[in-house]
Amino acid sequence: MTNRERIVTTLLCQPTDRVPFGVGIGFYPWGETMERWRTESGISDLNPAGLFGYDAGFHGVPAEYGPWPHVESEVIEENDRFIISKDFRGIITKNRRDHHSMPDFIAHPIRNEQDWSAYKDLHLQPRLDERLKRLDEFADARADIDAPIQLGSFPWGHFGTARDMMGAEELLYAFYDMPDLVADMMQTFTDLWIAIYERVVEKVKVDHIHLWEDMAGRQGSLISMEMVEKFMMPHYDRTVAFARKHDIPIVSVDTDGNVDQLVPIMVEHGINMMFPFEVQAGNDVEEFQKKFPGLGIIGGLDKNMLAGTLKDIHVELDRAEGMLANGGAIPGCDHLIPPNVPWENWRYFNEHLRGICGV
Repeated sequence: MTNRERIVTTLLCQPTDRVPFGVGIGFYPWGETMERWRTESGISDLNPAGLFGYDAGFHGVPAEYGPWPHVESEVIEENDRFIISKDFRGIITKNRRDHHSMPDFIAHPIRNEQDWSAYKDLHLQPRLDERLKRLDEFADARADIDAPIQLGSFPWGHFGTARDMMGAEELLYAFYDMPDLVADMMQTFTDLWIAIYERVVEKVKVDHIHLWEDMAGRQGSLISMEMVEKFMMPHYDRTVAFARKHDIPIVSVDTDGNVDQLVPIMVEHGINMMFPFEVQAGNDVEEFQKKFPGLGIIGGLDKNMLAGTLKDIHVELDRAEGMLANGGAIPGCDHLIPPNVPWENWRYFNEHLRGICGV
């Protein structure tokens, strides 16, 4: 099988010649982690993907899914440790210069309907020729890419994008106080994304549409299933219908946190792959595999356990073997690898997981 065929077929829960290895966010380190690994390995130009032989993952179509033209970026304040800046979406954040932590969100571009109307008029018109100016070049190179082709990417999803536009707390209040605004945000982005998809599928065979949400914590979804059904699922239905019409086999969702509530409703509305299934949030991949045998899964292994003993690492390797016995899964860590994971542990984990995958 080709790499593209292997990944797609695995996630459709069908038999393959072997399991894909090294696919997904759970094989990539934080910057601080990579610095540690370079020091501990003695390899200055360390490239784990090349060293361990990771399979090529999803290959995204180059497109502008958000504001276009971009909001003008600017540095607002800086010192030796921090930078406060506005990004291309209009979000103001405070970042450490070394990027060794998540940013602090200071301000968001949408506070009310007037903000949204102005933002939409200026930044969210189709302008497809500009948003897809590299499409022809990508289409010409497609024959040389042995990887599934993906539409959609971080940070674009229905809840996820609305939260970034407004701020988490502000969005949760807006579901009650400004429901028409929230509904219009989701409608506008869906219209834009499907217009982009339509243009792409005229020239490229697409394997995967991806939605990024990050809409759960340890306690479960940040909004009720009634709100998920009302605000989000009509747009999921449109996306899944588009995928089926154009023979796109996979429609996926990325969300951290406990997904016990979210998986059933998303599967019901046609989502057939999800990740990363955070273990520390209470997700048990094998239970999901039993309840939803047609759901493709990436991730499911506890990244934090890799900082422990060899016995701890083998708990995760055993979990990977269980996932593979049930089918439809590409095992990997449940997010980026944190800096408390030693290089020797990461090397050991990869070499053993590689064998489990049959590489």
